[in-house]
Amino acid sequence: MTITVLLADDQHLVRAGFRSLLRRGRDIDVVGEASTGDEAVRAARTLKPDVVLMDIRMPGMDGIAATRTLLRDLPDCKVIILTTFETDEYVFSALAAGASGFLTKEIDPDGLRNAVRVVAAGDALLSPSVTRRVVGQFAHRPVPAAGMPGGEPPGGDRLAVLTDREREVVRLVATGLSNVEIAAQLVISPLTAKTHVTRAIAKLGVRDRVQLVIVAFEDGLI
Repeated sequence: MTITVLLADDQHLVRAGFRSLLRRGRDIDVVGEASTGDEAVRAARTLKPDVVLMDIRMPGMDGIAATRTLLRDLPDCKVIILTTFETDEYVFSALAAGASGFLTKEIDPDGLRNAVRVVAAGDALLSPSVTRRVVGQFAHRPVPAAGMPGGEPPGGDRLAVLTDREREVVRLVATGLSNVEIAAQLVISPLTAKTHVTRAIAKLGVRDRVQLVIVAFEDGLI
């Protein structure tokens, strides 16, 4: 199955570089490009890509606003924020807008292609440095509940619907571990770890792994 990708970045050379790198993956097809947030939204509506690689700083509508807008129209589309910036403001704005990934432009070619595959498969992905930043920031300033599906206030035990094993898996997800790392720590298979994560996402009614982390912190699991 081919993964279709839309590139949104205001620098032509950056888009050309990403296009060349992604097309080396036989399962990835770059179907369009945009140089502004407005163009990205219009192109996404027309092309309906599986994944959008979205820069943050672009003329006119920025990448955060574009992400929020296109996901409202195309909820099945996945957005990876790809930027040179890594401030808390951008991280939390991207997550609140519904992005499924947040990567810096320092990522290597294999990592970029893998990120597209992971997000297209319905998972969420953050670079290790961003995960550490998110974990540290949540410890002091939880994301407002208004940004979460269902709008439930923090403090309620939404995690009560989970089994003990699912709660443990969610806790490990919130510390930044991958499914493979969770499997190793709990002595289970990676497939079983993934199944627990998937069930927790479904039970809690959240969009993806990123929002699973938000719930874990809001409900005091970490």
